[in-house]
Amino acid sequence: MQELVVSLHMHTTYSDGTGSHKDIGEAALKAGLDAVIVTDHNVLVNGPEGYYKEGRRRVLLLIGEEIHDQARLPQKSHLLVFNARRELASLAPDPQNLVDHVRREGGLSFIAHLYDPECPPIKEVDISWVDWQVQGYTGIELWNSLSELKIHGKSILHILFYIFFPAFLNHQPPREHLDKWNELLNSGKKVVAVGGADAHALHVSAGPLHRTVFPYEFHFRGITTHLLTPTALTGEMEADKKMIYAAFEAGHCFTAYDLPASTRGFNFTAQGRESTAIMGDEISSAGGVTFNIKLPQVAECRLLKDSKVIQTWSNREICTHMTTEPGVYRVEVYRRYLGIQRGWVFSNPIYVH
Repeated sequence: MQELVVSLHMHTTYSDGTGSHKDIGEAALKAGLDAVIVTDHNVLVNGPEGYYKEGRRRVLLLIGEEIHDQARLPQKSHLLVFNARRELASLAPDPQNLVDHVRREGGLSFIAHLYDPECPPIKEVDISWVDWQVQGYTGIELWNSLSELKIHGKSILHILFYIFFPAFLNHQPPREHLDKWNELLNSGKKVVAVGGADAHALHVSAGPLHRTVFPYEFHFRGITTHLLTPTALTGEMEADKKMIYAAFEAGHCFTAYDLPASTRGFNFTAQGRESTAIMGDEISSAGGVTFNIKLPQVAECRLLKDSKVIQTWSNREICTHMTTEPGVYRVEVYRRYLGIQRGWVFSNPIYVH
């Protein structure tokens, strides 16, 4: 399998971002990404999709959409839509109808920033997802980089600190996100988790001082989604696009925080009596299953079964665990960075039956 690093959930001047698709492509090249997925609010932009190149380097820029009901106040329940064949924003008032149409159009849908609380210091309202009766979406945005500013920004001094020292911003997925994901998985649903940037590259001015708050490149070096694909990107856009979205749909991916250290090379597999499974796959428990976890560097690794931690390893790169018990197994990895323990890797599950 090949590993692709993808940043998703970002905005341009077509909605509330400050950069162009070209700006995003250039920032992604500098950050060493393989692909980016731009999701402007309630507009499916035609034209900029394709490969952006610099020398021998290239990055695939794909176009999706972040859809929400603009007449709803506050505007809760945002949905990231990838690979739909047409504009669907007019369906936003009925989230279930929207999700159903995304599927009919061959697209994928991910619930964005599940828990996005109000932040009085910057007059931001709560835009969390609230329509949990909806069925049929592909997955959830387990970790949203920009949302953490609202979570940790308890005062204007906190906000200013994170603006000027952005490397301190991201800690780990909110507990509310992990709890909801566990709840969904324990109910028998297959829910793919991804990590999103929510990048806007906002320009802020105060008198003679001007600053871009959380530039695109900063986000692209932070919270990403790593995909496992059958081959490397070929440079042929339609084939590569199909392969990327197939990996997202299958859950062949993990959410990563690459700023403390690169997570390239993380792997979580299961070896059964007759088959091998990767993240997102199912495997039979008959005859026993051996989980193999490979970390890029030593860290604290936790193996969870049905949302409960069943084994923890410290300062290890290779971890193994054997089981005969069916369940939903996934991995969380933590490491210290800038003085505190932070999330590093959150795998999608392997489903043992």
